[in-house]
Amino acid sequence: MAETKTAQRRLAARGIVKRRERRDSRPQEIVAAAFEEFAAHGYAATRLEDVAARAHVSKGLPYLYFKTKEELFKAVVRSVITSHFDVIREKMETTDLSVEAFLKGPFLAFIQELVGSKRAFIARLLIAEGHKHPELTAFYYEQVVSRGIETLTRLIDRGIERGEFRPTRLRDFPQLLIAPMLTAIIWRGLFERHHHLDTDALLATNIELLTDAIRAPGRHNQGDAR
Repeated sequence: MAETKTAQRRLAARGIVKRRERRDSRPQEIVAAAFEEFAAHGYAATRLEDVAARAHVSKGLPYLYFKTKEELFKAVVRSVITSHFDVIREKMETTDLSVEAFLKGPFLAFIQELVGSKRAFIARLLIAEGHKHPELTAFYYEQVVSRGIETLTRLIDRGIERGEFRPTRLRDFPQLLIAPMLTAIIWRGLFERHHHLDTDALLATNIELLTDAIRAPGRHNQGDAR
C-alpha cells in the first residue's frame, strides 16, 4: 500500500511538473504561432483567435500574455528577428577576421540566409503595411534598423582605422551594404515567378563592388582572416 501511494505521489508530481513546463512554454508557443499567422495573412488580417487556434490553446489565452495584437507583433520581432540580429552584431564586434573578410564571409552568409528564410516575411509585411501602422515601423527601427546601422558604421570605422579601407561616404550610408537584401526580398515575393534572380550572387556582388571601391591603396582583395 505504501509503495502504491509513493508511486501515485511520483506520478502526481510528474504531472505537476509537466503542466508547469507547458504553462511556462505557452508564451513562446503563442509567439511562434503568431509568426506563422503574420507570415501567412499579414498584420491587419491576423486575428488573435486564429493565433490561439494555431497554438492549440483557448481563444482567450493569448490575451493573458499579450494585451493587444501590437504587443504580440513586437514579441514576434524580438523572438524571430532581434535574437538573430543580436548574434551577427555580436560577431561583428568580436571577430578576429579582417573587416573585408567578415563582410564577405559571416555577414554575407547571414543576409543570404535571411532572404531565403521565413523571417523575410516580417520585412515584406512592414513594406506592405507599415505606412498604416507607424507604431510598428518605429518599434522595428529602434529594435533592429538603428542598431544594425550603428554596428555597421563601427565596422566600417574599424576597417578605416586598420588601414583596410579609405574614408568614403559609405560610412555615412552603411545602408548600401544591406539595400540589395531588401531588393532580393521584394524580388522573391513579387517577381521570382516571372524571372529567376540569383539573390545569393546579387548580395555577394554588391559586397564585392563596395569593398573594391573603398579598399585602401596598396591593399589586396582580402577574403581570409588577418
